[in-house]
Amino acid sequence: MGSFAEIEERAEKRKGGADGLMALMPQAPNQDVLRGLADDRILSEMTRYIFYAGFVRNVIDSKWPGFEAAFSGFDPAFLNLAPDDYWHDLTSDTRVIRNGAKIMSVRANAQFIRRLADEHGSAARFFADWPPEDQIGLLAVLDKQANRLGGMTGQYFLRAIGRDSFVMSHDVLVCLRLAGVPISEGKPGKKDLRLIQDQFNAWHAETGLPFTHLSRICAFSVGMPGEEDEVD
Repeated sequence: MGSFAEIEERAEKRKGGADGLMALMPQAPNQDVLRGLADDRILSEMTRYIFYAGFVRNVIDSKWPGFEAAFSGFDPAFLNLAPDDYWHDLTSDTRVIRNGAKIMSVRANAQFIRRLADEHGSAARFFADWPPEDQIGLLAVLDKQANRLGGMTGQYFLRAIGRDSFVMSHDVLVCLRLAGVPISEGKPGKKDLRLIQDQFNAWHAETGLPFTHLSRICAFSVGMPGEEDEVD
């Protein structure tokens, strides 16, 4: 397999050189900032990304103040005690998108957040302290123990709360295959996920770049110069 420098060179050619590519990089994640997030903010971002799935993001964002009010500021302590009638009323509340399954996911995830807080001091500490070289393991926790946070939803949620992480978008998977990583076509299986994690770990050791930047550079390296990119 070639070095990550080859991937970065392709991305630079597509994005107007080294300076142009660097301008597209987000601020490097700060684990201390993540560790300080309150549980209600973690639950809020979980819910936002669950509702993003299948909806136009701008619609969700425009209604978000209503979501915050309707879900009582996403306070897990309150939501864990809220009676059935509270949740039933939300299914007809015009302040939110009235999708019953997604509304009830908030109830389930409030319970998940409280479990994390009881075991780790806060949900944010759990996410911040999970080993950076095992993102695949963390995604498995979200898939199995949280509600509706599998797949891309869980990956984008981790990005949203400031966890240093890669996103397995279509373009990133293409980049990995071009780099010689023998992952299958289509949705990655368990073996593929381990190969992907191992490759990002190797690139991180090679470059010292955060996983977030490695992922974005990888995505930007795919396609012709000037071609519109998939959001990473």
